[in-house]
This record gives sequence, C-alpha cells and structure tokens, in this order.
Amino acid sequence: MNKENYFIKQFKNKYIGDDGAIVGKYIYSMDAFFEDVHFKTSWMSLKQIATKAMLVNISDAIVMNATPKYALLSIAIPKNYTLKQIKELSKGFKKTAKKYNITIIGGDTIANDKLAISITIISKSTNPIKRDNVRKNDLICYTGSLGDVKKDLNKLFKGKAISKNSKFIKPILNQDFFYKIAPYINSALDISDGLFFELQRLSKANNINFKFFNKIDKNIGCSGEEYEILFSFNKKNYKKIMKIANKHNIKLNIIAKAIKDGSKFNLTCKEHHF
Repeated sequence: MNKENYFIKQFKNKYIGDDGAIVGKYIYSMDAFFEDVHFKTSWMSLKQIATKAMLVNISDAIVMNATPKYALLSIAIPKNYTLKQIKELSKGFKKTAKKYNITIIGGDTIANDKLAISITIISKSTNPIKRDNVRKNDLICYTGSLGDVKKDLNKLFKGKAISKNSKFIKPILNQDFFYKIAPYINSALDISDGLFFELQRLSKANNINFKFFNKIDKNIGCSGEEYEILFSFNKKNYKKIMKIANKHNIKLNIIAKAIKDGSKFNLTCKEHHF
C-alpha cells in the first residue's frame, strides 16, 4: 500500500489533488526537503541545498500557471552548525527568492539533529492550470530530456562526483516558456517523482489511459527529481506550442495520446528517495 496516498486521502477535499491548492486568486504549495531523504550534505553545499529547496517549491507554482509572490520558510537547523554555515544557507534562500521576485515573509526555526526544510509558496494566478483537465485525444508531452538525474544519483551513491550543473543539484525551471504556452494547454504538472509516477497521477485524476507512440525505457520513466514539465494539449495547438518552444530553445517530447478505454496507466518504479 502507498502510505503517502493513504494519508492524503484522510483529508480529502476540493483543494487537495494538484501541485498547489487554489483558494480564490491565490495558490498555496508546499514541499519538504529533508536530509538523508532528499539529499545528503556530503553531496551538496549548504547554499546549493537551500537553492534547490526553493526551486522545487517554485516549480509547483509555475506548472499551475501562477506567479510566486511570497514564501514561508520552516527550517530545522542542526545544533552543531556554525554561524558561517547558517549564513551560507540563508544566501541560497535569499538569492533564489530575489531571482523570482519572491519575498520571504516568515516561518519557523528549530534545532534538530539533521537539516530539514519546508517551504510554502504563495502564488497568484488568474488562469490556473490543473492536472485534472486532460481531454480525450490530447497529446501528452514533456520538456527537455529525462534520465540524467537518475544516472547522477547512482554516481553519488557510489561515492563519485557529479557536475555542479547537474539537474539533481540545480533543477532548470522553464517558466518563461511555460507561461507562454499556458493558454494553449489543458493540464500540467512537474516531473518530481518520475515520468511514470506523474503519468499515473494524470491517469487517475482524469480516468484516462495513454496510447504511446514509442516504448519508454525505465531509466527515463523512473528518473525522479527531474522537474521537467509534463503537459497535455489539443493537437490543433501543436504549431503554436512548437513555435514557442523553438523560440525558447526547449526540446519537446510528444510521447502519447490520451484515450478512454476503461483502464488506467499503472507502471511502478522503485522509490527514488532514500
């Protein structure tokens, strides 16, 4: 049994089930980023950890076609951290917030044995994009390339170094591209847990399955922490979306068509968190 899904079901209401909760014109999203669950401090600098923690939260706002405005930061800081280490952490949060015009308006700090970060992003949108609006015959597409993060994570587990430009360390958020295609798509979510996991979410939320154009390798489908964008659109908007993608130098991968055949997509992967 998926205990995460079981727990979420205990609080079922109209706000739960997307990358963020839509309340009026505001969208609230939150992600946790914990040491030895999502990262190890031997793999990344404290500044890189803080930066990624912000980026993975901002990603949720972007794929809902929302502009991040404010952030609430809750952080558990190990008791042995020096003032220099705490300052390095704060630099990662502040620099990323500044880049996306986000104001950190509060939160909470506690002492702990390990570093633990939870961030709530408050965003604004006049036209939110949800994951439960896939329509029959929609084309299913994702941006960029998948699989490199899984390879880099395997290297880290073996004690090998990876590039500081790895998407595992610094996810790439293509917000300018996404905001431009938003009027032409029906649904979207970011690929945080892996392509196959996100396809299952789309399938469940929309009672659909997929007719794939080509077989997808598990190394691609099961690579988490990618933060590429998965979205669906009507084929009549293909040329408009491709034009925007070319303008922003974004690679698009059209992998399937949404179908309603009474079944749902279900292909499991090993959990990528540890």
